[in-house]
Amino acid sequence: MSRLPAAERREQLLDRAAELFSERGFARTTTAELAKAAGVTEPIIYRHFASKRGLFIALIERTGQQTLEQWAKDLEGAGDAAERLRRVIGDNPMVSERGRAGYRVFLQAISEVDDEEIHKALSDHITKVHQFLVREIELAQEQHKVTGRFSAAVVAWLLINIGMGYGVMTAMNIPGHGHDGQGGHVQDVLARVLIGRDAIPRNPGEA
Repeated sequence: MSRLPAAERREQLLDRAAELFSERGFARTTTAELAKAAGVTEPIIYRHFASKRGLFIALIERTGQQTLEQWAKDLEGAGDAAERLRRVIGDNPMVSERGRAGYRVFLQAISEVDDEEIHKALSDHITKVHQFLVREIELAQEQHKVTGRFSAAVVAWLLINIGMGYGVMTAMNIPGHGHDGQGGHVQDVLARVLIGRDAIPRNPGEA
């Protein structure tokens, strides 16, 4: 067992946990399995997390933070507010290579909503995502790129609802999901409906 700095070990444990939780679920994954996957002993896990639940919550929190950091990176160098929104719409973390495992854990956590601490972590995550989107939509409305007929808050909820639904369908591996087989894709439609003619279609190779 190699010795890692505490911060690196914590990230390693979260990485392995994301893989196992996404495959087996929270309830069926044991700390013994987590330790084995990480190449450590169980006591090492408890040095970093008070419990399996604590590890699960930390993973939800990290997934949310990574989403916001990635969106901020996506927006670097963006032109106007329409381009900013198009980039966010085009980067659904639930289906990206880097975010897929974390968000499958997130979806599994929904079944644990009777647990007050897990519910709070889920709620905090969604709240932060909503706040991020509200700021972007308000900017677009100020620049007259998005209609002001509806509040930024409700449009942000619409994007979250559609994005999560798309992520769930992707996780289910539904054949033909998301496109019409002729180049049309739901992301393009959503961007066009929201942003109008300022929306730029995805490149064919994009997810």
